[in-house]
Amino acid sequence: MKIWGNIFALGYDRFMAATENAGLRTYRENLLRAASGRVLEIGGGTGANLPFYGEGVTELMVAEPEPPMMRQLRRKVHGYRIPTTILSAPAEQLPVPAETFDCVVSTLVLCTVPDPARALVEVRRVLKNRGQLLFIEHVRSEDPGLARWQDRLRRPWAWFGHGCQCNRSTVETIRSTGFSLSKLECLELAKAPPIVRPLVIGNAARGV
Repeated sequence: MKIWGNIFALGYDRFMAATENAGLRTYRENLLRAASGRVLEIGGGTGANLPFYGEGVTELMVAEPEPPMMRQLRRKVHGYRIPTTILSAPAEQLPVPAETFDCVVSTLVLCTVPDPARALVEVRRVLKNRGQLLFIEHVRSEDPGLARWQDRLRRPWAWFGHGCQCNRSTVETIRSTGFSLSKLECLELAKAPPIVRPLVIGNAARGV
C-alpha cells in the first residue's frame, strides 16, 4: 500500500481531471464561498480546494496525514495568498485547541478516514460555537440495486482508491455526531464510476 500510496498521490490530479471539469470544480467553488474567518480543511490531499477560498478567509490550516499527498500540497501552498499552515495529522486526532475555527471543510474525505464518526466528533470539538462544517462527499446510494453493488465492490474499490469506502452513509453520521444540517443537496459525481457517483453537498452547524 505504501508503494501504491505514492503512485496514487502522484497521479491523483490527473485521475480526477475529467470529474473536476465535469462539475466537481464548480461544486467546490460554490461551496467555499461560505468559508470565512479561521478555516481548517481536513484531508487536504493535493490542494484541490486552494483556488476557491475567498477574501473572507483570514487564516487557513490544512490537515493531511499522507506524506505523498502532503508533498503535492506543499508545492501548491508555496506563495499562496492566504496565510496557510500544513498540519501532518489525521482528521481523528487534530492537535489544535477546542473551539479554534470558524469553519471546517471536508471534500471527498469522510469516505476515506478510518473512523468517520470519530473524525466528525473531532471536527465538532475544534469548531467554535455555531461554526460551520462545509462538505462534499460521495455516499451510499439510496437506490437499493446500486447500494448492493457498492457493498460488493467496497473492498476492491478501497484498494484502488487507497482506502476510499464507496458505501458510507455519511449524512447519517454527520447528524449522529451532533451537527445540524442547514443545507443539503443530493447530486451526482459526473465522469466517475457508478459506485461513487451519489454525492451530497452541504453545510452543517456545530450548534452550542
